[in-house]
Amino acid sequence: MQKKVFQILVDNTSGVLSRISGLFSRRGYNIESITAGVTADPRYTRITIVTSGDDIILDQIEKQVAKLVDVRDIKELKPESSVYRELAMIKVRADASQRQGVIAMADIFRAKVIDVASDSLMVELTGNQEKIDAFLKLLDGFEILELARTGIAALCRGTENVTYLP
Repeated sequence: MQKKVFQILVDNTSGVLSRISGLFSRRGYNIESITAGVTADPRYTRITIVTSGDDIILDQIEKQVAKLVDVRDIKELKPESSVYRELAMIKVRADASQRQGVIAMADIFRAKVIDVASDSLMVELTGNQEKIDAFLKLLDGFEILELARTGIAALCRGTENVTYLP
């Protein structure tokens, strides 16, 4: 099993995300993460899907998604020619005596403390999945009260792979 990241440009219409995720569920394909948002042109939405499978399944996913009516473009975003980012918000139980330790770890990872309460801290961290996983591993001695991760957002490097839509 291998992972692939697909970038899909679709018409910004109601139900498009449902149709794409429905295709995955009907075919029994796995979505590891999915993010969607409007592009610079409000007529289109960029969807980034991380999925896994063998070569045959991953080729089928690409072909099946490309056939959907609202899909304007689909491409694989390879790690060596793309930038991947994910956002994580982590609420950690930390009283006054533990707070400085969490803040020191956040500083090392260039994370931001975005909320402080008497018994907890909330940290915002942006980076690739490995960076976020490493930070979470360091927090192992602390109680993570809540965790929200966005999933991967990604773009190709440079200008040669930019898709221009009419």
